[in-house]
Amino acid sequence: MISFEGFTLLILLFILAPIIGAIALLFLFIFEKRIDLLENKNVKIELEKELQQALYNQLNQQIQPHFLFNTLNVILSLARLNRTKELVRALEVLSQFLKFKYKSTEPLISLAREIQYTEQYLEIQKLRFGHRLHITLECADDLLTASIPPFVLQTLVENAFKHGLERKMGDAVLQIHISRQADDVLLVVADNGSVDLAAFEHENGTDSEAEQPHEKSGHGLDNIRRRLHLCFGDHAQLQLESSSEGGTRVIVQWPCIFEHVDVR
Repeated sequence: MISFEGFTLLILLFILAPIIGAIALLFLFIFEKRIDLLENKNVKIELEKELQQALYNQLNQQIQPHFLFNTLNVILSLARLNRTKELVRALEVLSQFLKFKYKSTEPLISLAREIQYTEQYLEIQKLRFGHRLHITLECADDLLTASIPPFVLQTLVENAFKHGLERKMGDAVLQIHISRQADDVLLVVADNGSVDLAAFEHENGTDSEAEQPHEKSGHGLDNIRRRLHLCFGDHAQLQLESSSEGGTRVIVQWPCIFEHVDVR
């Protein structure tokens, strides 16, 4: 025969069991929702990363037909003049230039690689301009392994030719200076070309109207700004100004990072 205490415990058990089960189910439901929320958040983060990578690759692979057409004209002129040695060299440099352009997908490369790539572009321009072109390129040795988004320097140099130096009569001067400023890399590209700064800003997405999405060209300075933002957020900046000596100066600043950079 069951005692009164046992009967009381049995009643409490029957009363508390559903309550405890309901609480357990509630915690399980909350825990499962939490897991689903974390999984959805992780999926969203992965999708955003893939989207950013796709956008970055698209920005990297853009090429201005202007340069390609001019280069082909140079090659055609060399062929007509039977300047075989220079013609072969021009084709070699163009091949290397395009190979790097469409092969490089890394978000960051070393300054050494970016300079090497830009020098291939400059070598073609030297064939075009001949003795009129004067180039200075200065970069501290300890910055050669610093990281930079690919095509930043080359795009700035290409803009200097397209918007300034090609309109310049007489000597064409291009100055490239890369230095360390506190914890940042400072890149300055200056030329003595004749440029319509307002038109240049509009085409490159740097004026107030070009801030509207439908006005952006996706090339030039706007391209660089977008890629710098993808890599460094608000810690990078780009500034365009007229030089007191004539021509244009572009100043780019971004955090100095040395790790995870391919220096080949």
